[in-house]
Amino acid sequence: MALELRSAARSDVGVVRIGNEDSGYASARLLIVADGMGGHAAGELASATAVATIATLEGLPTSVAEAFNALTDSVDDIGDSIANVIQDDPELTGMGTTLTAVYWMQEQFVICHVGDCRAYLLRGDSLTQLTHDHTYVQTLVDAGRLSEQEAGAHPRRSLLMRAIDGINPVEADVMVHPAMAQDRLLLCSDGLTGVVPAEEISAIMAGSDLVGSVTRLVDTALSRGAPDNVTVVIGDVVEIVESTIPDAYLRALPVVVGAAGEPRVRLRLPNVRFPDDGQVDPNRPDPPVNLGDGPPTAEQPLIDSEIITPAARRNERRAKDLQDQRRRRLATALIAGFLLVALLVGSILGARAWLSQQWYVAINGSPGTGTIAVYSGLPEVILGVDLSTLQADSGLPVGSLPLLLQEEVSKTMRASSEADAQRIVGELRTAAAGCQTPTPPAGCPGSIGG
Repeated sequence: MALELRSAARSDVGVVRIGNEDSGYASARLLIVADGMGGHAAGELASATAVATIATLEGLPTSVAEAFNALTDSVDDIGDSIANVIQDDPELTGMGTTLTAVYWMQEQFVICHVGDCRAYLLRGDSLTQLTHDHTYVQTLVDAGRLSEQEAGAHPRRSLLMRAIDGINPVEADVMVHPAMAQDRLLLCSDGLTGVVPAEEISAIMAGSDLVGSVTRLVDTALSRGAPDNVTVVIGDVVEIVESTIPDAYLRALPVVVGAAGEPRVRLRLPNVRFPDDGQVDPNRPDPPVNLGDGPPTAEQPLIDSEIITPAARRNERRAKDLQDQRRRRLATALIAGFLLVALLVGSILGARAWLSQQWYVAINGSPGTGTIAVYSGLPEVILGVDLSTLQADSGLPVGSLPLLLQEEVSKTMRASSEADAQRIVGELRTAAAGCQTPTPPAGCPGSIGG
């Protein structure tokens, strides 16, 4: 008997975000989740680059040692690719990505990890977290200054201590873990773990089949408000008679989800080689398929990577695309209807008053060259209406901040009042001043070993 890996993947933009900066990949040998940072204009490029780079390893390593070394080297390759993208467009400075990847080799998991995406192993009734978050809050937990419960509610819980940004060298955690029949491996972005506790994740994974687990985990995150993108990749270890393992299964196209699967993202990365999959490849002469209901889309599919022909895979993807397209239209119509009713009943003044009491700190300009500013309102645009107003520009360049704080500001930092927003700006100014030394500490622009 031999052990093989069966996988499924899904990614969703979530309830709050406008674009998806997550990327995912699932095949018979390789599972990947990457969470981009640096704002919508750049984070999606970074995570897509990470997935495309790791995917080039598909089928190449012939031993666990080779897989270990290949994953380690690929982290440097991702950094080089991101650096090249930034060199072509300096305004993208500040982009970066986390990465959690698993290579299935000789009945073992070879795991590569940078950042706060996670890998879990469900074995029997026990769910074990295989990776260790590279976050500021996790360092406080490790030092005994915070409990796990306190860490989950900490306002800086997403502040990264390690990420691949093309500027600072980064050391990945690489480990080997033995596999057993009926093991279930979960890779996910923090869009899942931020709103669904581990106990519930374990119960969902134990109570559903492969595709059902992926579906229920993403849907549960969406039902909790999903303030961030949500990406889930699951691999099942199954026992098969070795002589009957079908070649068609091993040759099946991988599933690529999230930003890495979007043609518009691939078009912005002409020098990055993306894996062959069911997505539209802009480098191919074949025209995109139009479903007769608007332009072709590349929304995230839910596809089991077991033995499925390419034609069947494309049909499933098209059906899922159409379903997601209708769901988005329905959501847009509901939002539009709500706003229209609010206007008709005269609540526009109340809405304006409420918006005027909402505050946040964000970047005024591009992620790489903009400045830190205070805004009132909400950082969203609904039906073409900008819900925020620039109140004060501090003049502090975002590029002067430590790189991880640049990521925090790119995602916006909510404040409880104008005074609180000014307090946040003051803290950012202090952090920037700390980098203006002859030997800036790790994490600062130009430092060594960030």
